[in-house]
Amino acid sequence: MRATRYIIILASAIAVLYGCATVKNETYDPNDMSYLYNPLKNSIHPGYRIFHENDNISLLSVKLNKKDLFFSEANSEGVPKASMILFYKLYNISQGRVAVDTGIFRISIRQERARRDYTYNIPLEAPVGPKYEVEIVLRDAVRNKSVLGHVPFDKSNNYNRYNFKIRGHFNKYEIFNPVLDKNEFINILYPNGSADTLYIKYYKPFDDIPDPPSMLVPERELVLEQDGIITFPYSDTLPFMLPEKGVYHVMTDSNLVDGFTIFNFGKGFPGMNRPLTMIEPLIYLSNKEAVDEMLLHPNPKIALDEFWLGITGNVERSRELIRIYYSRVLYANFFFSSFREGWKTERGMIYIIYGPPDKVYKTADGEKWGYHQQVIKSGWGTRYRVEDDYLYFSFRRRENQFSNNNFVLLRSESITTYWEQAIRSWKSGIVFRLDNPENL
Repeated sequence: MRATRYIIILASAIAVLYGCATVKNETYDPNDMSYLYNPLKNSIHPGYRIFHENDNISLLSVKLNKKDLFFSEANSEGVPKASMILFYKLYNISQGRVAVDTGIFRISIRQERARRDYTYNIPLEAPVGPKYEVEIVLRDAVRNKSVLGHVPFDKSNNYNRYNFKIRGHFNKYEIFNPVLDKNEFINILYPNGSADTLYIKYYKPFDDIPDPPSMLVPERELVLEQDGIITFPYSDTLPFMLPEKGVYHVMTDSNLVDGFTIFNFGKGFPGMNRPLTMIEPLIYLSNKEAVDEMLLHPNPKIALDEFWLGITGNVERSRELIRIYYSRVLYANFFFSSFREGWKTERGMIYIIYGPPDKVYKTADGEKWGYHQQVIKSGWGTRYRVEDDYLYFSFRRRENQFSNNNFVLLRSESITTYWEQAIRSWKSGIVFRLDNPENL
């Protein structure tokens, strides 16, 4: 296959679409970050990216969606303004998570009707050499609502993803999320390095589906099949478009591993409004043979409808299950996409079947998710004790040259996952909740 057919590049920005999630009133836990993956718990959804400005300064770019901001005219100018406060703490994680820089920035945002989002750059004192993580608290000063974020980055060389930028070829806006489609032209920028030539390696889509959490299987090696490479003179105004579904790895030297990766996950990503894309995630409720049969059906929409009607037995119940299931698939795409679509990742699998986690604890190396189990009452008479218990899934960050959002599930035979009960619940037409056993 000739590599030249791939170099006509794409861009598709991810939009947050709202779905169904369950929220419970619980004792406040300051370390719990479950709001990051539950839209009903969080009204602020910032985007972050890191770019190495020079050997001493890295820029933290913060993108704020206009829909997330609260504009008020209660200010000296009497014009609609939003007010945000950003606190950050920078850690050197190559030396055991040592704090090396802190700062506070006040961001006053004047409403502009034509703008959908606002971007601000925060300079971080990050000398070249180590790996870092910046911890961010972003607070809406008017509504007094905050969101915590953690952004890891690597400053060990001048060739990795943090030394590149991409922007729209026509509008010149910086693109935060490198998930593109075939209809948008982009420019690739490598502003601080010396490069006469860029190389783009193309890899076929990574389509493996994760094994259920109840299966004790060895961790899979990342194997992407390279299917072409193209070389061209570097220019920050050269337009690209990437029409083929797959992974595009941009490098300044074809012998390097590090570079900047751009993804094409197919038409309509991350949405779930086409029968063919809606059939594929049913692999968690069915099997490969049945899914392949639906994909090859003369009318995939009819096959999709028959699948859900076969589960529920009535149209209204099918619509409700479809709404919940595919809102979770969409959010999995939004939160967990790495070198493959979010629904195909292990975090995505857990999120779709079990729902948004009730607890999330994050470290530089991974995440721990907790799902609330049935409350246990013990004692007699009028005196009893209530015990809260959680089923926990742990994920470890697994670094690779393509994405810093790649996590693997840590499997253990000591964990009872309730996976079979969960699938049985879904296939009975009931949305699974671990703390709702009467519906199992």
